[in-house]
Amino acid sequence: MAKSRAQKAATMSGITDMFRSMKSAVFTSISGYTMTDADALRAKGRESGVSLTLAKKTLLVRALKDAGIEVSKDALDGSILSAVGTEDEVAAAKLIADFAKGRDAIKIVGGFVEGKFIDGPAVVSLAKLVSKHHQLGHVVGTLNAPISSFVRILEAVRVSKEPAAV
Repeated sequence: MAKSRAQKAATMSGITDMFRSMKSAVFTSISGYTMTDADALRAKGRESGVSLTLAKKTLLVRALKDAGIEVSKDALDGSILSAVGTEDEVAAAKLIADFAKGRDAIKIVGGFVEGKFIDGPAVVSLAKLVSKHHQLGHVVGTLNAPISSFVRILEAVRVSKEPAAV
């Protein structure tokens, strides 16, 4: 059944709002994408804060344009599944790259990070980065290392000066 103009407008505004609030987006060309795959991917997407949308290229390009992002329709080939990360810049790329492993039918076409279009290989390299929370943990550990080392040295000096128990 064909969608009415009002249904298309509602879909369009939802997709546009999703792209306005994104930190990153990944576009994949899919064929042989089953409902089992779709359910599994959406469940993983909910866990990592990634929204998945399957829309016609015309609507997708128009929604991107309304969100202030320019992309040509030729850059997106095939049936396009878009994954939009609103919490973490790397989450959408990781989700799609993990899902595409071992599946020849899924090809990463490109994506957006900080409003700039990147190609498929750049998305794959982005997926190899560690998450933002992991990087912040490394920073905190690095800042904490000198302080904890100093405390361990002071404790060792204190223990060595205590008289031996008889």
